[in-house]
Amino acid sequence: MNGTTDPGNLSSTVEIILLFTVLSLLPTIIIMMTSFTRIIIVLSFLRNALATQQNPPTQVLIGLALFLTFFIMAPVGTEIYDNALNPYFNQQISQEEAFEKGMKPVRNFMFRQTRKKDILLFTEIAKIEKIDDLKLEDVPNRVLIPAFLISELKTGFQMGFVLFIPFIIVDMVVASTLMSMGMMMLPPVMISLPFKVLLFILVDGWNLVVKSIVLGFK
Repeated sequence: MNGTTDPGNLSSTVEIILLFTVLSLLPTIIIMMTSFTRIIIVLSFLRNALATQQNPPTQVLIGLALFLTFFIMAPVGTEIYDNALNPYFNQQISQEEAFEKGMKPVRNFMFRQTRKKDILLFTEIAKIEKIDDLKLEDVPNRVLIPAFLISELKTGFQMGFVLFIPFIIVDMVVASTLMSMGMMMLPPVMISLPFKVLLFILVDGWNLVVKSIVLGFK
């Protein structure tokens, strides 16, 4: 068999395999360990509140969520490159050190957005000794990542509920008006839709929603 016994070649092969593994998991990493989850939930709630069916299209919402994620996570990405990737590419640190230094800013980001209650939940499920003074160093990744996810889900649903309120009021006003006029056979949604879109435009809704999302991660 034609093989190689050169440790350098073997190391390069392992690095290539690890690189392709990371690339294949990249979509999952973006969804699970960044701001993407909260953003796409809020945008989906907004579209449902407006009742505009497929407008904006799903592809547009996902694209907006991705670019907002890149914007919010830019400082984290810069820190990862400066402290982990660049030294590793220059062969100044090992793979293990690069991984630890690369995970540190991501863990800091997730820890800031995660509720203590959610961390304690997974700590208890994992049967890890209860942490009284909760510190990032005491929380393993297998606890922090799922705790971060359910915290993001809760925050996204809370923001979505707030978004629904003004549009529900518009629906109620339109429905009450139609009933008082005896026009019960006319679907209220058909009449309320342009009013909801107009309200959203007048208050510069996209600006307010995006501003709330981005500032929520500060």
